[in-house]
Order: sequence, then C-alpha cells, then structure tokens
Amino acid sequence: MNLNGKTAIVTGGSRGIGRAVVRRLAREGARVVFSYRENKVAADALVGELDGVTAVRADQADPDSLDTLFAAAPDGLDILVNNAAVNPRVPVAEMTSEDFDRVLTVNTKYPLLAMRRAAEVMRDHGRIISISTLNTVRPAPGHALYGASKAALEHITAVAAHELGSRGITVNTVSPGATDTDMLRESNPPEALLQVPAMTALGRLGRPEDIADVVAFLAGPDGRWITGQNIRATGGLLV
Repeated sequence: MNLNGKTAIVTGGSRGIGRAVVRRLAREGARVVFSYRENKVAADALVGELDGVTAVRADQADPDSLDTLFAAAPDGLDILVNNAAVNPRVPVAEMTSEDFDRVLTVNTKYPLLAMRRAAEVMRDHGRIISISTLNTVRPAPGHALYGASKAALEHITAVAAHELGSRGITVNTVSPGATDTDMLRESNPPEALLQVPAMTALGRLGRPEDIADVVAFLAGPDGRWITGQNIRATGGLLV
C-alpha cells in the first residue's frame, strides 16, 4: 500500500477515526497534514509520534479556515479525507435553527468546500474519501441532523465521482458502524453501547483502526477502480 511521495489532508485528525487514519497514511509513506479544532496537546503528540506529519488548527464551523489548512500543502495534493464531524444528540422536537446550521456546516458544507478546493489542486489519479455513518440507513433517536448531513455528503460524493472521473480521481465514502471513539461515547448512552456487540456479526464494537484500514485501501493504488461508492465498514451491524 505504498504511499511514498503522496500528500494527504485529513480533517479532524487529533482523535478517534481521524487519528487512526493519520497514523495509517503516514506509516504508508504519505506526508500528512491534519486539522484539529482545540485539542493542541493531542495534535502535538501525534506530530511527535510520526514523521512527515503537520497539524493545523482549523475549525470546520468556519469555512474560511480551509485557506489555512490547504496552505499547509502548497505543493499539491493526492489524498483528501473528510473526517471531522459533530453529532449532537438533538430530538427533532427540540431542534433549533442554530443546531441545523452548525451540523450542516461542519458535516456537509465544509467537506463539500474541501472537495472543491481539492479539485483545484489535486493531482490526477488522486483520492477523495469522506467518512459517513451507518445512521444514513439506520435511523436512531436524536441523530436526525447527523444522519441527514451525512446522507447529503454521500450524494455529493456520488456526483463528484462522475465529475472528477475523467482525471482518474476517485471519490468515495466510508460508513462506519458503532466504532469505539470519544464521539460515539459522547452521543450514546452507555447501556446502548453494551447492546451493540450482540447486534454485530463480528461480536464487538469497531475500532478506529478498522476504519483507517478501509480508508488506506481506497487511498492506495489497489483502490483505483472503486469510485462513487459508499463502503459500509460495520462489522456486520444489523440495519
């Protein structure tokens, strides 16, 4: 899965799935620029752990921060991983317009604008990979905005795959199931997480590394013939 000489941008790389993706791409030889919102300690620790890794503070609630993020990869881009997201547990009956604006900006608008920026600077045969969620097909109370924002991202991905295909650029989403991250534990009650292994064919929660492996496959040369797809990396979690 040789990524020597490749440059990647990963959003939300200081924790969870993003951190696992940064580690995997860097260990495959890529130069990786990743964004973080506020956890500078975790970001600095990851930079110190890996060669060829740069951390950039960029808040996805502010699309203007894309300028700072892409400025850290001035020599062109080969891989974009849209990972950062928010998932506030908000029932529909309690939802505010502010909730809507924040979730759709962070989870849909920012990744879309990142794709647009990537299309301008990405070398031919590049890779765009966005992290979605099983919640686009498995409705869960409190996750209406999260699921909707990711469903929109999946559709944008399918369209972008056709628009960028003439340059050999592949565009895909990866939809994790229940993956053991801070976000999962912050947005779900503990009793719900205890039930997940029994609902999963492989009998456990996913690990961030499980998702990073799928992303690395799509980012590498073996993923060249896969585009416009949503790959469900769920361990067989029932829909």
